[in-house]
Amino acid sequence: MSAPTLPPTESPQGSHYQPSLGVVLVILVLFVGGAFVVLRSPGAATSSAVTTTTIPVKKHTTTATLPPRSRVRVQVANSTSVTGLAGTYSQKLTTLGWDVLPALNASKVAATIIYFKPNFRWAALEIAAQIKLSQSAVQPLGHLVPVPNAAGDDLIVILGPDAAING
Repeated sequence: MSAPTLPPTESPQGSHYQPSLGVVLVILVLFVGGAFVVLRSPGAATSSAVTTTTIPVKKHTTTATLPPRSRVRVQVANSTSVTGLAGTYSQKLTTLGWDVLPALNASKVAATIIYFKPNFRWAALEIAAQIKLSQSAVQPLGHLVPVPNAAGDDLIVILGPDAAING
């Protein structure tokens, strides 16, 4: 006995090939990678002739932009026996526009010192003039820790006996 034969089915014209998802992904990755390489590489049609242009350069000095007083963090500490002295100076500096932190006490010093972090010498000199101190009172902070928790402070003013007289 022979196997029954099925009638031929009509198939639409054209290709019936459908690539698997893996093949489609490989083609997509190759296309994206090729596009990336073409876009990132220097153009193949670059000229071999080189043109050199000389542009005169003016020499000029640049000036650093200083932050406003309201952005300079100032800590005032009292090392004298005069109660409220740091608060008085803090209020004065706040009125003049400085960002003054709450007043606190410090160890005794012989004279008022204004410590400054790098790039804040200008501010220390300004405050020295405002509270009637000489420029010799201004010193770089370096690695000193004159008051606790002052790591974020730009200036630290330690009031000595001379501040009580000037205040």
